[in-house]
Amino acid sequence: MPTCRNCESFVTERYVKVFEPEGITRPRACPHCEDMVRRGKDVRPKKN
Repeated sequence: MPTCRNCESFVTERYVKVFEPEGITRPRACPHCEDMVRRGKDVRPKKN
C-alpha cells in the first residue's frame, strides 16, 4: 500500500498512477496534506 511522502497518509495505487509520473511509487502530496497543494504536475507549499 503506497503512502504519501509528505504526510504518510495511505493513498491508493490508482491515485499514484493518475497523479504521479511513471516510476514514482510514493506521491509527493495527497488530498490529506494540509501544507501542500497540487497545481498541474507540480506540488508546492500552500500559501497562507
